[in-house]
Amino acid sequence: MASMTIRNLDEGLKQRLRIRAATHGRSMEDEARDILRTALAASEPTARNLADAIRTRLLSVGGIELDIPPREPIREPPDFAA
Repeated sequence: MASMTIRNLDEGLKQRLRIRAATHGRSMEDEARDILRTALAASEPTARNLADAIRTRLLSVGGIELDIPPREPIREPPDFAA
């Protein structure tokens, strides 16, 4: 099993964790593990490509319709012989 140390934890947050752990009848460490397990199991991020991520982000903004000009015949190439 891996272990980790959490530094610079706000004293108020530590106090709330201690109270929550006591309420559930377990140690602060076990409570923190349970919180992490629950938070990370709740939603698995869906893998998307960049185009899908951009499209999803801009969907609420809407889009614009551009007029596509009609195609014309290809012009004659320039004559460099003259």
